[in-house]
Amino acid sequence: MLRYAVERLILMVPALIAISALIFFVIQLPPGDYLSNQIAELQAQHDTAAIAKAQYLRHEHGLDRPVIEQFGMWIGVWPGPRGFSGLLQGDWGWSFEFSKPVGEVVDYALGPTIAVNVLAVFVVYLLAMPLGILAGVQQDKFIDYVVAAFAYVALATPGFLLALLVLTYSHRWFGLSIGGLVDPDLEGAPLSATKIASIAAHLGVAVVVIAFSGVGQMIRRLRANLLDELRKPYVTAARARGISETRLLLRYPVRLAMIPFIADIGNLLPSLVSGSVIVSVVLSLPTIGPILVRALQSQDQFLAGFILLFAAVLTLLGTLVSDLLLGFIDPRVRLGQGADR
Repeated sequence: MLRYAVERLILMVPALIAISALIFFVIQLPPGDYLSNQIAELQAQHDTAAIAKAQYLRHEHGLDRPVIEQFGMWIGVWPGPRGFSGLLQGDWGWSFEFSKPVGEVVDYALGPTIAVNVLAVFVVYLLAMPLGILAGVQQDKFIDYVVAAFAYVALATPGFLLALLVLTYSHRWFGLSIGGLVDPDLEGAPLSATKIASIAAHLGVAVVVIAFSGVGQMIRRLRANLLDELRKPYVTAARARGISETRLLLRYPVRLAMIPFIADIGNLLPSLVSGSVIVSVVLSLPTIGPILVRALQSQDQFLAGFILLFAAVLTLLGTLVSDLLLGFIDPRVRLGQGADR
């Protein structure tokens, strides 16, 4: 198992390099950048001093160099005006929009972003596993139709629309303020039981809203997997031998149906991260979502690039977790790594 985990980690390195290159060059596709756009505006205003400052910043951060060199400087493998100073050296770049290092801009948002999305994954599996199994076992019965209806509604409801509904009706019916991660009157207050309860309530609402569509997707996936297993000959043979239905279900079909279900962690996490961007804007969550939207609008390339790379790292970690869980549940996955050699 250790060898399998090490192999997975090694494979993440070229994947991360390719993703970082793709992110950087896609960000470069729109014409101009934050400073060149600012220079064009300043030239129209004939502000010579501001133009000189913007041009100095372009040179200081290597934006006047070829794109390949800019990418190498961003990663930290090509010397820039300040020598080797990039992601590998812990320098996340400079945010022109906020006029401060990227690390200071996103520092407060990284923790809530990780917490919200990781909790959303747990909520998806916590709800989808029992409901998917129940729907598969009770195929074409009333409970199956109820679960299917819930799954279709969850799949068809956009996250931002659900967030707007929660904001509107929680205030109208209960007088609650859901936006953010704490009640407005508790912001800046010292940590207390009341503030912890407020954070838990706001965080719970945000997590459920972000996870809602994922629950519907995973319910349908697990139900289909389980039904496929229940139709296989080994299930019929086991029933003919008199094995109890509960023991049969939990020992074989459910375990095998969980394999592709767990593999979907790698696909679920990026969809939750991307879907949480607009939800975070609607719910005023202190995550990287609103910062990313602002960075993309202003073409703040170092800030946008770091946030997109951070989301990519979360995706790779989700894939790693799913690979390790698959290797633990199904030995064929990890043993197959050496079978072809």
